[in-house]
Amino acid sequence: MARTMSLRQRYLQLALISIAGGAIYPLVYMRQNFELSMLEAFGISAAELQSCYALLGALFVLTYLPSGWLADRFRLRYLIAGSLIATGLIGIWFATFPPLDQVRLIFIGWGLSSGLTFWAALIKAVSLIAPLSAQGRFFGWLEGGRGAVEALLASLAVGLFALLLSRSEVLVGSALQVVIWLYAGFSIAVAWPVLNWLNDDEASSSQSAKEKAEPRALMADLGLLARNPSLWLAGLVMLSGYQLFWTTYSFSAFIQIALGLSALSAGAITVGRLWMRPIGAILAGYLSDWTSRQLVLAALLMLGATLLLLFGGLGISWSGAPVVGLVLMIGLITYGARGVFWATLADCDVPDRVKGLAIGSLSLICYAPDVIQPLIEASLLGDSPSAGGYQSYYRWAAMVALLGSGLALWLHQRVRGRQSEL
Repeated sequence: MARTMSLRQRYLQLALISIAGGAIYPLVYMRQNFELSMLEAFGISAAELQSCYALLGALFVLTYLPSGWLADRFRLRYLIAGSLIATGLIGIWFATFPPLDQVRLIFIGWGLSSGLTFWAALIKAVSLIAPLSAQGRFFGWLEGGRGAVEALLASLAVGLFALLLSRSEVLVGSALQVVIWLYAGFSIAVAWPVLNWLNDDEASSSQSAKEKAEPRALMADLGLLARNPSLWLAGLVMLSGYQLFWTTYSFSAFIQIALGLSALSAGAITVGRLWMRPIGAILAGYLSDWTSRQLVLAALLMLGATLLLLFGGLGISWSGAPVVGLVLMIGLITYGARGVFWATLADCDVPDRVKGLAIGSLSLICYAPDVIQPLIEASLLGDSPSAGGYQSYYRWAAMVALLGSGLALWLHQRVRGRQSEL
């Protein structure tokens, strides 16, 4: 993608991609702010809503590889803009509060529009506009930027929802409908600048004429990636970083059960963690470009594992400021790792023409916790979670993070060795 762009133009492109990344998922994951209102408006149970999200997660897993294949063969601007429009239009259907069977069809549609045609295109777009020496900061800004867009959009939606409900004649369903329209309208509106201003000219011409005329077989491309040990190492490091992040979803319950704080206090603490996303991701991105992406990941995973053990062990006898400090620090570290780990792709010697397929392959490894982590969590915590259960859960997660730290050091040695040969 436009290797001749100036640095300023690259950052403008990155801002556009970040806005697109922050526009599409608030609609799909609006349960994080409006779950009870959704249950009331749609007249469904929590289990039925959970089944819809399980269906969505399964579709994401199934479409990671095809998403990468599409990103290698179609214009990125068309994939990203089309995904934004499709997600918004499906959201307008969602705002009619259809019956459950149609809601499931809506989630299938969202799985395709925000997964199959969107995810790999988003990551590949950033990897191609970022200079090799600035991959870390660009992906840090992507993670931080789309997190800021999501937070601002959610704040606007929650404020609008509260304002509408303050009027006695407005029902929950009517207020929620306006919120859905807001999310859907923003997603559709962002598609226009993406379609017109996203520069993917060189991305579309990165393959030679012969490669376009005679596309390599999918299995041959997968074989090329499978024979790349650095890519496997990067995937396992990313997996360990993502599973460390996954443990933070349990912090609210742990704070209430083990530390005895109220639901309001726990909610305030964990909301504070969300604002660590832009700070942690951007800082880690710059630091990784000044030093080494792999060394920064190794340090973040090791520090995250240590603080998680501290939070789950010694933290049981703490309260107040120490707990807040630990939660914010773990949030800063986990979002920092998320901001950096896609930048490791630049060190894996992957040709641009199969970079989308590499992203799909890495996603299949990296986001495995979305499928297996709930099962592990249920096994360790049981039906009635206790402080001891959470300690076991955090010890297991810390062990995996430490393993990932070691693998990141191994990947660093491989990258340094390959660079010394050039």
